[in-house]
This record gives sequence, structure tokens and C-alpha cells, in this order.
Amino acid sequence: MPPAADARPRSGAVPPAGARTRRPLDTRSRAVRRRRILQRRLVALGALIVLFGALGGTAWALLGDDGGTGAGGDSANGQGDSQAAAAGAAAASSPSPSPSPSTPPARPKVIEIGWVGDTTPGSQYGNPPDNGRALFANVRDQLSKPDLMIANIEGTYSTATTSKGSGPNTFSFQAPPAYAEALVWAGIDMANLANNHTNDYLDLGLQQTREALKAVDVEYAGIPGETPIVDVKGVKVAVLGFSPYPWNNDINNIAGAKKLVTKADKDADLVIVTMHAGAEGADLVHTPQGSEFAYGENRGDSRAFSHACIDAGADLVLGSGPHVIRGIERYKDRLIAYSLGNFGGWGNFGTGGNLSLSGILTVRIDSTGEIRGGRWLSVYLYEPGVPSVDGSNQAANLVRQLSADDFEDTYELDAKGRFSGD
Repeated sequence: MPPAADARPRSGAVPPAGARTRRPLDTRSRAVRRRRILQRRLVALGALIVLFGALGGTAWALLGDDGGTGAGGDSANGQGDSQAAAAGAAAASSPSPSPSPSTPPARPKVIEIGWVGDTTPGSQYGNPPDNGRALFANVRDQLSKPDLMIANIEGTYSTATTSKGSGPNTFSFQAPPAYAEALVWAGIDMANLANNHTNDYLDLGLQQTREALKAVDVEYAGIPGETPIVDVKGVKVAVLGFSPYPWNNDINNIAGAKKLVTKADKDADLVIVTMHAGAEGADLVHTPQGSEFAYGENRGDSRAFSHACIDAGADLVLGSGPHVIRGIERYKDRLIAYSLGNFGGWGNFGTGGNLSLSGILTVRIDSTGEIRGGRWLSVYLYEPGVPSVDGSNQAANLVRQLSADDFEDTYELDAKGRFSGD
């Protein structure tokens, strides 16, 4: 179909109304008649052209309304096309809003937790020189590295004079309250008070110990009704301490322990459980099945307790109590260190053999509880009970063997005590 502008009848193509007056045929020549016939045909052709032009214009108008791009049309269609073109040009010149990129999920934060075993700040056998600092001098650099360093403090910072008594296998440990500052100097951030020596000087001794720790801003765990939650590089960490003794959360009340862990798990990103459990003896390096007893006391079923705590939401279980090191278990991709042995005490611990093997356990863990790796740094206790880094890695080698012997799943330590989270 030709464009609509060309389809309009040209000027003069339609004759005036009077041009078609009939005249007698006999007064015209043949040429005149042929001319008239030609004129009629031209008129008819002009009418058809007008008709087709009108139909074409209507079609182009409809196409224009539907977003078509016809090249011709009447004036209304031309105006619509101009407006559409102008709108398109404006849209093209206006910057389109950038699609908002989907925000990637935040990566879990990774922190490093440190743990050491039985640490006696002072006793009747002697107090470490330099206000207690001498006990930690050889391992200060290593203790200062973790983001949260926890130590099992066996004893009191007090001036109380009445102890729990004396007799066979009864020992009371006490250091001056000012010695608590040595923990800060060494890099220890939290004291675990869930053990048998926290109450050596009864209620007054325990109260003074808590006051001494508060005075130097060292957190403590293990007191019933209290769950410290500390901010570690933006990760909220709750710590619960358990032992078989009434001044601590009860390790033998597993149902109660699970409730405490469940509540802490709601309030914090990570839950760490410390336990003081197990029988004592230089040869008791294996972790048995069932409850252990010592000196007539039920020292807890450390396996059942640890598993129950993890089932309830704990992310890490750290043990002490047997005075010797024990293995590491991997349970539901959570780490259980059953005992770190003795760590330090001025003249009050036996040394030699297994009694001198210890360690500084560091665990890299993210805010979801996933273990990212860590290390059992081997430590050896030299007389009079001072910890030093052991380059021969005796403790790590023993822990690796004990872990393989005692547990179905573990974190495999290399020759230097390092392990991955895989």
C-alpha cells in the first residue's frame, strides 16, 4: 500500500459536480465520447484512491496506538508519534537506576580461644616471685596470643585464715589478692573457678577471690546462677564451668547442665563449657567410659556430660582435673579436650613423667561454632612447677596417641600439635 500522504486525491482530480451534465450523444464526436469515458474512469479511480487512503490512515493510526512505528498517517497520528519519540528520547537521556546488588551473606567471624589446665597461684609451699609473675614468665608470649585465654585457677586469692581443714590428701591453696594482677600480665582473660580448690578457704576465701579478679578485670566462670558472656572481637561468648562440688555448677546433674547450656546458647553466639572431672593419678591418661571416682567423690562421667552439653548447644568443651593430659574427641564436629593436665604451681605439684606433660590448647572457631583449626602447644613443667614450651612436642605426641586409642573420631594432630577443622 502506498503511503497515506500520496493516497490523497490531488487537486483537480475530482471534477466539479456540474462536469457530469448529460448531453445528447449525437452532438458529440467519437473523440469527445472517449474523453468523457476516460474522465469517468479517472473519477472512479480517484474515488478508489480516496477510499484506500482513508483505510490506510486508519490502519496506521491503530498501529501507532499499539506502539507501531508507521512512517505516515494523519496529523493526529503524527502528533502521537512525535510524543512517543520525545518520551523515548527523554527516557534514553535519563540515567536508569542501577540494579541493587544482592548483599552477600556476612562471613562468620573467627576468633581464637585458649585453654590451660590446673594453675595454682600460690600455697603454703611457696608463692611465685615477682608478685606471681614468675610462674608465667616462660610462656607469657604464648598466653597473650589467643583472643580469649582461659585458665583453670586452682586456689584462692585471699587473706582468709580458716581453711577447709587438713589431713591426708587435703590441700589448701592461697595467694595474696594482689597476685591476681599476674594473670593480666601473663595474658589470661578469664579464670575458671569450677574446681575442688576454689573453696579452700571457704566462703570468705571464695568471695575475696572473686573481688580480686574483678579488681583487675579478669572474668571468671563456674559460680552457680552466673553465666559470664564476653564480647570477643564482636562475637558473644558464654562460658559455663562445672565440677562435682556444691560451690559450682553440678557436673553430675546432666539434665540441669543441658538447661543451662540451652539458655546460654540463646543469649550468646558461642557457648564454652569447662569441666573439672575425672580421677587423679599419673597413669590415668585414658578417658574411661562411665563415671570416675576419687577419694570417695563421684568425679563425673566426662564423656556423657560432654556429649550432652554439645547436644544442648555447646560449641567447645574444655577439661581439667586428672592432673595428667588426656585425648581430644571430635563429637558432632565439636571439640572436647578431656584434660590439659597441670599447667603451673610453685612447689605444689608433683613433676616428672606424665605429671610434667602439659599444653596450651588454642582453638580457632567461628561465630557459628565451626572449628577452623588449632594447636596443642606442648609444655613441660620444670621444678618447682614452672611451665615452659617443649620443643620436643612430647605432650602433643601423647595426645595424638591417646585420641586415636580412646575415640572413634578426633582432630588429627601433626608432629607439632597443629590440627585443621576438616
